Amino acid sequence: MSTATLSGRVGRRAARGAATVARNWLLFAILVVVWEFAARAGGSKFFPPPTEIAVAAAKLWFTGPASHLFLTDAVFDNVFPSLGRMLGGWALAALVGIGLGVLVGRSEKGMDYLGPLFAFFRSIPPPTLIPVFAVLFGLSSGMQIGAIIFGAIWPVLLNSVDGVRSVDSVKVETSRAFRTPKRYWVSMVVLPAAAPKIFAGLRVSLSISLLLMVVSELVGAYNGIGRSLMNAQQDFDFPTMWSWLVLLGILGYVFNTIFLAAERRVLAWQPTRLGRD
Repeated sequence: MSTATLSGRVGRRAARGAATVARNWLLFAILVVVWEFAARAGGSKFFPPPTEIAVAAAKLWFTGPASHLFLTDAVFDNVFPSLGRMLGGWALAALVGIGLGVLVGRSEKGMDYLGPLFAFFRSIPPPTLIPVFAVLFGLSSGMQIGAIIFGAIWPVLLNSVDGVRSVDSVKVETSRAFRTPKRYWVSMVVLPAAAPKIFAGLRVSLSISLLLMVVSELVGAYNGIGRSLMNAQQDFDFPTMWSWLVLLGILGYVFNTIFLAAERRVLAWQPTRLGRD
């Protein structure tokens, strides 16, 4: 492929991406404007207009001292601890899920014995176990992290097992032909082949981690986004309550965008992605 052709493909891809982003943001702006007029026409205190929510959010997060980079104590006392619990629980679920998934997937009869057990525990809604974690760890970060790990581990674990068990036979035969050492088998053959499904499980578990972070803090926590959201609702401070809800939406969008960018970079070597680009 010539340099000019490659540059043309890159330019067209960038143009398509920019057009898609512009179209999505235009739709979002239209929805916000519609929300603004509908809220002001309705006059309901439960659904304030976006301008009031924006003012409340700015006052809540961005009026702190210069030493805190103009962030308020609410950010340091609630947002950062929540993010630490969420990302910590998700990282631990990813490590345990991938490790256990590789071990079970490589075993011929692993899922025959553990499959029903996985199905049983996966069927238990994680929020129902929050009281159990509260008894074990108290109203501490351990309770929230435990709930996040229990809920987020299953997509990673099951996708890892499925990815490991569906390694292409061509890759297996090729690695044997090149006499790949057994100690490198997992890192050089199994994990690269299972990476697409593992990343799919990681993406789902990231959304679950954000959800369970909020739910666990609603039930039992002294600080955090969920606790602040509940306090605002109990105080009938609806602009502040909606500010926390908007923050959750922003966090979900940002985490998903970052994860997709990392996934595209890590899996750029795949033939399907190369063809798509």
